[in-house]
Amino acid sequence: MGSPTLAAVPAVRTVLGDVAVAGFGTVNYHEHLFQVSPLLPGDELDDERASRTEAESLRDSGFAAMVEATPTGVGRRPEAVARIAAATGLNIVATSGAHRQAHYPQGHWLTELDAGALASRFVAEVTDGLPLHDALRNQVPAHGPAGATVRAGLLKAGIDYWRISDFERRVLAAVAQAHLVTGAPIMVHLEHGSAAFEVLALLAADGVPADAVALAHIDRNPDPGLHAELAAVGAYLGYDGVARSKSWPDSVLLDCLLRTAELGGQERILLGGDVARRSRYRGYGGMPGLQYLGERFVPRLAATAPPGLLERVLIGNPAGWLGRFESVASAPI
Repeated sequence: MGSPTLAAVPAVRTVLGDVAVAGFGTVNYHEHLFQVSPLLPGDELDDERASRTEAESLRDSGFAAMVEATPTGVGRRPEAVARIAAATGLNIVATSGAHRQAHYPQGHWLTELDAGALASRFVAEVTDGLPLHDALRNQVPAHGPAGATVRAGLLKAGIDYWRISDFERRVLAAVAQAHLVTGAPIMVHLEHGSAAFEVLALLAADGVPADAVALAHIDRNPDPGLHAELAAVGAYLGYDGVARSKSWPDSVLLDCLLRTAELGGQERILLGGDVARRSRYRGYGGMPGLQYLGERFVPRLAATAPPGLLERVLIGNPAGWLGRFESVASAPI
């Protein structure tokens, strides 16, 4: 055995620093601890103690990591997320980028920026750190409990239902530019699972490979044939619609996931909850809470999935999507 040397290993960028992919653990690919949007009056997530309670319930339901998917200008609070990560032991990934236009009031400063200005902000948030408060100018950096800056590990864009506004197109272009500079993974909000191939084509034209992209809410269009086609070109499939019995029973999503895996998409499926409402968080007095995914849906998947699929969906696939940074580790020579 020789002396140890330093080697670069794949890592995920979390709010408390880069964490090696090996041992990152089970991942909920899409949740929100803080969010304030004009589309969701009365459902604001803005209480750190309540959000910490939800994070604890997520951890206790079997998850070791989560993506906090709130991007610029919709109530994100990076220092509070870092404190929650430190207190709960969860590996939490913060998000840069922007949501679909409907989440911003008319005339919001973010929607007035061109693609170049947006890209510059997004790159800085991944490489240098997130601002304490989102603003056009004079941004104070956010710091974690140990004093390090809180950096984003994900880039986000969003579109409307079969429609991409001028702002949303600029965000997609900016996210593509930021990805090419930083290597950060990308999440795209698809309204009702629409326009998946169209979004991938736009990103590809700007140099982004499909295997850097997770298509959030693709299960809102529970079409396993479509999902298998998207997986075949390399895109990750964001399943995050459980506990929405008003729209569909969990069985629809379970069957869709299993059939997509049978059709060859098993290496691209991601699982999350995207509960994202004060009225649905137990910490805020609602239900079913972030523990629903781990306590209610995952056991059903475990009982019906072929060998290896559950580990692939919860550990292997999210590691492949998120683990696009490099961390230094010792290795024998």
